[in-house]
Amino acid sequence: MDNFHDTYQRWLQHDDLPTELRRDLEGLSAAEIEERFYRHLEFGTAGLRGLLGAGTNRMNVYTVRLATEALARYLTHHVQDAKSKGVAIAYDCRHQSQAFAWETACLLAANGFKTYLYEELRPTPMLSFAVRHYQAAGGVMITASHNPAAYNGYKVYDEQGCQISPYVAELVLGEMDEIEDMLSLPTMSREEALQRELIQVLGAETDRAYADQLHALVLNREAIQHAQADVRIVFTPLHGTGNKPIRQILDELGFTNVHVVAEQEQPDPNFSTVKSPNPEERQAFALALQVAEPINGDLIIGTDPDADRLGVIIRQQNGDYLALNGNQIGAMLLHYLLEQRHAKGQLPANGVVIKSIVTSELGRRIAESYGIECQDVLTGFKFIGEKIEEYGQTGAHTFLFGYEESYGYLVGPFVRDKDAVQAAMVACEMAAYYKLQGLALEDVLEQVYQQHGYHLEDQQSFTFAGKAGQEKIARMMAELRANPIRELGALPVADAQDYQQGLHGMPPANVLKYVFTDTSWIAIRPSGTEPKIKFYYSAVDPDRSRAEAKLAQLKADMAALIETL
Repeated sequence: MDNFHDTYQRWLQHDDLPTELRRDLEGLSAAEIEERFYRHLEFGTAGLRGLLGAGTNRMNVYTVRLATEALARYLTHHVQDAKSKGVAIAYDCRHQSQAFAWETACLLAANGFKTYLYEELRPTPMLSFAVRHYQAAGGVMITASHNPAAYNGYKVYDEQGCQISPYVAELVLGEMDEIEDMLSLPTMSREEALQRELIQVLGAETDRAYADQLHALVLNREAIQHAQADVRIVFTPLHGTGNKPIRQILDELGFTNVHVVAEQEQPDPNFSTVKSPNPEERQAFALALQVAEPINGDLIIGTDPDADRLGVIIRQQNGDYLALNGNQIGAMLLHYLLEQRHAKGQLPANGVVIKSIVTSELGRRIAESYGIECQDVLTGFKFIGEKIEEYGQTGAHTFLFGYEESYGYLVGPFVRDKDAVQAAMVACEMAAYYKLQGLALEDVLEQVYQQHGYHLEDQQSFTFAGKAGQEKIARMMAELRANPIRELGALPVADAQDYQQGLHGMPPANVLKYVFTDTSWIAIRPSGTEPKIKFYYSAVDPDRSRAEAKLAQLKADMAALIETL
C-alpha cells in the first residue's frame, strides 16, 4: 500500500479528528486521496499556502500545528533566547484564520515560547512591524493574501520582520520531516497560556506605534493641507484587514473627501461581492467604480485581504477610469518620492531603490535620473527585506523604496514586507500634491513615459492544478532550458538569463529571462505559492504605438510557443 494511503487511514482512525475534517475525508476517490496526502504543503516565496480541508496537503489545524512545532524546534536550535524573545502572531479575515492564530500561539506556549498575538485581524505589514517592535525571534501571519476564499496560509517571519529565506524554509521543512505524528502534537489550552502570561494580546498601543511611523513618512504636509478636501478618494478594503488602519491614517492626515465602499467595508471570509479579492484585477473594483463615477473621484485605492498589496485606479481627463498595473503604480510612487526628496534636499548620495527581476526597468530609469542606484533581487519581498537589513548593518546604502510588479510597495523600513497601508497613504499624498499643480495623475504618468520611454508591461498566468499540474510545469521549464528562445516578436535575444544558475550573486531560482536587443524582455517563472506558471512581458520604445505593437507581438508569439510545450 502506498504511503499516502497509509496516512489517509491514520487520519480516518484518529480519535480526536474534528467532525468537519472527518466528513471531508469520507467518500474520496483514490486520486483525491493521493492529491491530499502525497506531500506536506511546502514553503514557497510567501510561506505555506493551500486549500482548506483535511489532509497533509491542505490547510487545517494539524497542518498549522505541524508547521508551528517545526518552527518552534527551528527557533530553539538556531535563534538565541528565542523562547523569551517570543513570536509575534497576526491573522486576516479568512475562514479559520483566528482559530489557526490561537492554535499557533497555544502550541508555541506548550513549547515554552512567549507570543504576541493581535486581539483582532490586522494587515500583514503590521505583523512584520510587531516582530521588530517587540524584538521577537520571529513571526507568523495567518493569511492566503489575495487567493480565493477556499484558501488559507501560514507565513513565517524572521527576527528582522522579513519573510523567511529559502534556506530557513528548508530548515523548517527539515524539522517537519522529523515529526512522526502530526496528529498528536502536545499543545496548551488558551486559558492556561494566558494565565501563565505566555500570550500577550496586542491592541491599541501597538497600533499607535505603527501609525506614528507612518506619519514620519509624509513628505509634503502642506500639499495635503491645501488639497485635503479637493482630492476625491474612493477606498475599498475588499472585505479585508485594510479598512481600519488606512482610514485611520487618512483621517489623521486630514483627508476629508474619502468614500469607503460600504458593501466591502466589513470583513467577509467569503469575499461575497467579488470573484476574487485581488486588487490586480479590475473586476474587484466594480463597486468602487460605481461609487467613484458620480462624484468624479480622482483616485480609487483597494487593498487585498491582508492589506499588503495595493491596487490603484485613476480618473482620466475624458472621465473614464484607468486601472494602473503594479509597474505603473510603483513607477509613479517612486517618481513622486524622489521628486519630493530631491526638492527638499533629502536625497542621500548612497540611496538605493530595490525591485524584483520581473519588475519593469522603468523604475531603474527613474532612479538613475536622480543619481540613485536601482538594484534587482529575486521575486519575493523577503529578498527586498534582506537587502534592507544588509544595508542597515553595513551602511553601504540608504533604502528609499522597494517594490514588485505584483502590487507590493514599501517606503519605510520599519516594516520589512510590502505594505499597502504605507502605499495607500503615499498615493493619496501624491494625488493631493499633483492636484495642487493642476495635474491629473494621468498627466504625471505620461510625463514619466515621455521622459524615460514607454515601458509597457503585461503578464499571463496558466494554472495546472495538482500533482499532474506540477509535473507539466516542470516539463515546460525543462523544454525551454533545452531549447532557449532565440527570437520573439521579430526581436533578437541579446541576453538569455537562467537564474537557476545563481546569476548576479543571487540564490538559484527557477526563472528564465530573455532581454532583447531593444531592452524589451520576457520572463518565465513558476509561482512559488500557486499551481501556476507565469509569463512576464515588457516592451520598450520611445513611441507609445510602437511599444504597444511590440507588446502585442511578444504575447502572440509566446502564446504560439506555449502551445508547443
